[in-house]
Amino acid sequence: MALPWYDFFCVGLVAVAAVGSLWVIWRKEGGAGSDDNKLYESLLVGSAVKPVGHVDSSWLWSSCWRDLHPGWLLVVRLVSLVVLTVFLIQDISVWDSSIFVYYTEWTFSLVMIYFGLGSILSAYGCWVYAAKPTSGNMSVDEFLRRDLENTTYTSIDTYRGQNFQITKPRSQYTEEDILQRAGFWGYLMQIAYQTSAGAVILTDIVFWCVIVPFLSNARLGLNMLMGCMHILNLVFLLIDTSVNSLPFPWFRISYFVLWSCMYVIFQWIIHVCGFPWWPYPFLELSSPWCSLWYFVMAIAHIPCYAIYALINKTKNSVFARMFPHAFIRRC
Repeated sequence: MALPWYDFFCVGLVAVAAVGSLWVIWRKEGGAGSDDNKLYESLLVGSAVKPVGHVDSSWLWSSCWRDLHPGWLLVVRLVSLVVLTVFLIQDISVWDSSIFVYYTEWTFSLVMIYFGLGSILSAYGCWVYAAKPTSGNMSVDEFLRRDLENTTYTSIDTYRGQNFQITKPRSQYTEEDILQRAGFWGYLMQIAYQTSAGAVILTDIVFWCVIVPFLSNARLGLNMLMGCMHILNLVFLLIDTSVNSLPFPWFRISYFVLWSCMYVIFQWIIHVCGFPWWPYPFLELSSPWCSLWYFVMAIAHIPCYAIYALINKTKNSVFARMFPHAFIRRC
């Protein structure tokens, strides 16, 4: 049986969004844009070619505040993880596991994954920080900078048949070794952070501006638990953002789009398998209006991601001006 034109439009829209996102990720995340000239320049300055979204491993656990011990960021992430876990367990106990048909629970779980990974990497960072001998009241920023400036050595690399003298900090090679072993989890944490940031904004806007005023029913009714879950997800992320050192590159909106595409495809699959109702009425594929709803929701990803990107940019610009000696602007 052929799909109605509006269903075909919705399927095509999701397919284009998913393929486009994968293309952007391949181009940006994989560093496909690095050409021979960039490699040549990187050899001359003694640094490795890194993807556009590269983050130094120390940024995963260090704070943007100069004198703040990384243990405080660990506390923020651990407390956030514990509180969110308690609320999710309570949500499951009230509604059972079928609650995961909602985008809210998907996003809530993703935020928890970020805080879980962040807690592990922050704990590792505290161990690294404690293992390094520091004198007096050396700040975190000074500790990281001195670690890179301690010793250097000279090596000879060959590029296109020519030898170049390259002076590189020895600790830089140690850092690269760490990235090879733990880089996957660091990038996974970074991706979870930016994906959940956009998804939380989208979830909360849809819940408070669309569902509560217009679409409340027996399944979507507002109660204290749902209200708290649609507030705390953003509150804890904002607290973490005010302390962490993670950048917020625009190309990672692609992961946010992919996340939503995965959820929509999941909804299509369970309904093909006989699931009886749609958790969000505007996703239902039984009306010509669904094409408009899908288009609006697709476009909504851009301002939702932009809101959090603006928050991060404001943090860097405002705090850097207000606290020039205490705030570390990473990007």
